Amino acid sequence: MVAGRKKLTSLVWVEFSFSSSCGISLQINMQNDNTVRTNRRCFFNFPREHDVDVLIRKQSRGCQPSQLLDGQFECQRVGYSSTERRCVTGVIRNICLTGAAVRRTGSHVFPVGIYTQRGDLTNSDNSRFEPGNYHPTVKRTEDSFQACNDIVACFQERARVERQYAQQLDEWSNKWKPVVDSSPLYGSLLKAWQCFLSSADRLASLHASICRSLVSEDADRVRTWQKDTFHKKLFGGFKESQDIETGFARAQKPWAKRLKKLDKARRAYHKVSRKEHAAKERDFHAQGNPDVSIDKQKKIQEERELAQQEAEKVRARYEKVLEEVNRYVPRYMEEMESVFDQSQDEERRRIVFLKEAFLSIHKHLDVTTNESVVAVYSELHNTLMGIDDQEDLRWWKNTHGPGMPTDWPHFQDYSPEKKSKKGKKEVEKKGTIEKSVMIGGVRVRALYDYVGQETDELSFKAGEEFLKIEDEDDQGWCRGKKDEGWEGLYPANYVEVV
Repeated sequence: MVAGRKKLTSLVWVEFSFSSSCGISLQINMQNDNTVRTNRRCFFNFPREHDVDVLIRKQSRGCQPSQLLDGQFECQRVGYSSTERRCVTGVIRNICLTGAAVRRTGSHVFPVGIYTQRGDLTNSDNSRFEPGNYHPTVKRTEDSFQACNDIVACFQERARVERQYAQQLDEWSNKWKPVVDSSPLYGSLLKAWQCFLSSADRLASLHASICRSLVSEDADRVRTWQKDTFHKKLFGGFKESQDIETGFARAQKPWAKRLKKLDKARRAYHKVSRKEHAAKERDFHAQGNPDVSIDKQKKIQEERELAQQEAEKVRARYEKVLEEVNRYVPRYMEEMESVFDQSQDEERRRIVFLKEAFLSIHKHLDVTTNESVVAVYSELHNTLMGIDDQEDLRWWKNTHGPGMPTDWPHFQDYSPEKKSKKGKKEVEKKGTIEKSVMIGGVRVRALYDYVGQETDELSFKAGEEFLKIEDEDDQGWCRGKKDEGWEGLYPANYVEVV
């Protein structure tokens, strides 16, 4: 479908006759946008009485249309819009330039044609009213079936892109996790870097789900609709396209017969017209020619009269056939429009479904409105904004700097060694020295916020209270337990005894 201003086309047939006031009186039947307007009359006035004959004679001598149209007539219209005026003006221009169809007397029907907005006669071979020109409309059904196959193939390939992207995100995250975990970064900066990797894991899961939706939902939906809509015949083709083709063929069959009869009458008329023209030429040259005897001149004149009489008879027969054809036009148009509307209804259903299918695909691909994606990047942004240089520096100072716990020298009383049996009791004593467990625990309060860097570490906020269940080890770490049951290690200098 081409976007832009719609080009108006009108199907027009005209009855015209010349009046004594040097003009042409027209009765026009116009079908425009499926609306038939009849009994509309126009009067085209020519500057001088013989201008129409001049136009015809000039055209017969091979004059170009542009030399005949400028300033020759104007349209005194009654009840016509500007668009219709241009259309009707084009009709009368074509009448004036078709010398064989215009006579000074009588009323004639101008042959059916398609006229554009500018009033130009289009090529009748391209009209869908011509026999056999309905095939593009019939072929539209097969084209729609193929379009469904192309749509499925297109978005299956897009699904593979989503799957590959998800796999690459997983590979990237798994590759860099050990590097990040063992990096020299620490504190909130390390957590921010790790958040990029965890975000990639979540995005990989999301794009994998997009892949599944494109394949299992959208593609299957199009295939199911395609199967239900297009019914293949045993020997090829589709039932829907055959029904449309049969309808067009049935509507055009009587029209084609009439056109064939009209063409035969036209060829017969042109044949006798050539014969009449030759007889007139012979009679013209014989008149006043001393070399031609009087008897010969009479014989030539009789031949001319006979040819003229025969031409008038054949012309009358031709006009009668033409009149029959034109009387059949409204019925033919109605039957063709009925079949065409049926085809349009089927195509409308196809367009509506494919629109819904495209909207479903868009919904799956539009990650900008996906709540999971919003949550991933929101959490990542918050983590990045949570990078605190002062907190990280304080943690480093308390862990590896002057604030770290130090076992300064102090006075130690003498304690005599007690003899004990070697073996199990000695091992138990040794274990007690290495790891002193406090029975019941000591309640402590956090001085600072701490976020555990490892899975066995305890996280807490400043002011939070919990139990210290193990004494400080030689690296300055204690084991604590929250009221909720969480246990883990924490820096000893981050808390105070309550």
